[in-house]
Amino acid sequence: MLKNTALSETHIALGAKMVPFAGFNMPVQYTGINDEHETVRTGVGVFDVSHMGEFILKGEKALDLLQKISSNDVSKLYDGKVQYAYIPNETGGVVDDFLTYRIDDKTYFLVVNASNIEKDWNWISKYNTDGVEMKNISDQTSLFAVQGPKAADALQSLTDIELAPMEYYTFAKGTFAGVDNVLVSATGYTGAGGFEIYVANEDAQKVWDAIFEAGKAYGIKPIGLGARDTLRLEMGFCLYGNDIDDNTSPLEAGLGWVTKFTKDFVNSAALKAEKDAGLKKKLVGFEMIDRGIPRHDYEIVDVEGNVIGRVTSGTQSPTLKKSVGLGYVDTAFAKDGTDIFIHIRNQKVKAKVTKPPFVK
Repeated sequence: MLKNTALSETHIALGAKMVPFAGFNMPVQYTGINDEHETVRTGVGVFDVSHMGEFILKGEKALDLLQKISSNDVSKLYDGKVQYAYIPNETGGVVDDFLTYRIDDKTYFLVVNASNIEKDWNWISKYNTDGVEMKNISDQTSLFAVQGPKAADALQSLTDIELAPMEYYTFAKGTFAGVDNVLVSATGYTGAGGFEIYVANEDAQKVWDAIFEAGKAYGIKPIGLGARDTLRLEMGFCLYGNDIDDNTSPLEAGLGWVTKFTKDFVNSAALKAEKDAGLKKKLVGFEMIDRGIPRHDYEIVDVEGNVIGRVTSGTQSPTLKKSVGLGYVDTAFAKDGTDIFIHIRNQKVKAKVTKPPFVK
């Protein structure tokens, strides 16, 4: 049985094409991916991403628990600060990537991927040996990502929180669209700037309607998951299940920047040894030189046709009007500017390793 978000009927009424995604009935597009993509890059658009999971961890030992399960150093957070990290498994892979919000020194709010809600909950629970209070509020929480350069202007009339000065990866709680205790964070998955707004399901319709009323003058539009994927790929952001998973090395995935060996966390010794030994392959970005769209799991080969890696994500970039992708390649081929070839329908199609973001 597919789950619905609080606003599934609203999306259907807006003419959205609905598809199953991570166990949810989700809008993939409304007017078309290219149009929606352009709206977010140049104006402002709204994604309903209420399928995402939200946990609250509370108590004296909440920080200790997070330090154990998170790759990043959670002690560096302060009230109102957000941190990106991954949850390492015990075998060198990734349970999930996630966000940690510090509400106060004993209260943390976690945002996890929809497909991993139960898996993450069970994993964190396994390490919760000190009685940290854990609450899964995923089914009661709606999340709207209002993204694009005009997002702050479009939303400011709805809240007493000063939006424009908010730094990236910070958040505040306040009144929003007449609803109290709404969490607004300067985060997103598009690289276009904007905010993510967490509200209780019972307030979701009211807040959604208010956002569209306030954004009318700015050409605001609803945006589906299709454009979310093209936008994140233009930035080179990892997608769990495509670019990282239980079997991929976070270090090979380029997540060394959120891997803090200054503390002891799950599998940290093995990851440190892997780093010290030198990585065998790396997740790289690439742009297609010849025509062709790289798809998940296509082989990446060298000029002689030897397999040197595989594509994890690929699409036609609406902004660049050419195809871009991410994939793992042997380290010898990971240097920026290296020619590689993607196996597309038995043809070797030329591409070039390019450091993301593809759209600056």
